[in-house]
Amino acid sequence: MTGEALSRRNLLAAGVGALAATAGLPGVARAHREDVRAGEPSAANQDVIRKYYAGWEKKEWSAIDTLLADNFTFTSANDDDHISKSAFKARCWESQVDFIERFELEKVFGEGDEAFVKYLCRTKNGKSFRNVEYFQLKGGKVEAIECYFGGQFGFPSAASTAPR
Repeated sequence: MTGEALSRRNLLAAGVGALAATAGLPGVARAHREDVRAGEPSAANQDVIRKYYAGWEKKEWSAIDTLLADNFTFTSANDDDHISKSAFKARCWESQVDFIERFELEKVFGEGDEAFVKYLCRTKNGKSFRNVEYFQLKGGKVEAIECYFGGQFGFPSAASTAPR
């Protein structure tokens, strides 16, 4: 009898644990929402992300500026720790934009208001590099981007003269 009671208790505990774990999985909780497919940001957020990279290619800061929230921050391993929109423009946009030819978005995935973008950037000097950027969006605006540099030569730059 004790073995059965203990067995039931263990079974109940395992069931409660499995239920709690399942409730914590975002894909399970949102599996029936039609506006967000598992593994993809919303269509509206994908549009914002694509417009962001198109702004770089077209060299149009005004297009970028309208997509970034007033409280936008940018973070990267290049001593950029949650820098403001104005600091991002001065440090990143102005130093890199003239070297960018195009972005090839290889993977855009996420959920809801968060997305990861893996891209190959082609530069005007014939070089290329890959990065991953993590976007946080809200209300159709980019609130934050964290850039994770790829490559084997330290952090890449469109202006880099190192061989790739």
